[in-house]
Amino acid sequence: MTDEPEFWMRGPVEGIPPLLQPVAHALLQMKRETHEILQGFNDENLWVRPKGVASVGFHLKHMAGVIDRMFTYAEEKPLSEEQFARLKAESAEEENGKVSDLLDALNLTIDEAIRRLGATDENRLTETRFLGRKKIPVTLTGLLFHSAEHGMRHLGQMKVTARMVNPDHFLNKNGLTLQNQKNRNA
Repeated sequence: MTDEPEFWMRGPVEGIPPLLQPVAHALLQMKRETHEILQGFNDENLWVRPKGVASVGFHLKHMAGVIDRMFTYAEEKPLSEEQFARLKAESAEEENGKVSDLLDALNLTIDEAIRRLGATDENRLTETRFLGRKKIPVTLTGLLFHSAEHGMRHLGQMKVTARMVNPDHFLNKNGLTLQNQKNRNA
């Protein structure tokens, strides 16, 4: 893990309206932590579902998908056929899937979301937008914040799954997991 402070402690993200800074901070933090968690993670473990929980691969695809879908609704657009196809494929295992490919896809989605945030007019944040096929009324603010909070929720779930699948991946330089380090220091 890096010694740099979390993004919200670093000040404003350039080009992002002040009221949308928390969304940008959360998206950038998600990107950073995802890379930290999965650094050196084996492709063979990407689709493992310990105790039936969602796989690391699912979480990576879902995080990117949710961000993309929420930003599409925020722009008052319907989902495309391609987006529906990706949504359907989120839970499907990819036979030769690679962690690096899914990380690249998430990076592109987050980078595009940050660009779209920068183009968002703060004066419209309380305007109504419609979510999904049921056209549930929500606010522009709600969609943008939900993209970040939902992605962070899956980041946490992905971290637990990754630890369950490959606990040795999370050993520190002393050969102890974080839990064993705490027990040793108690």
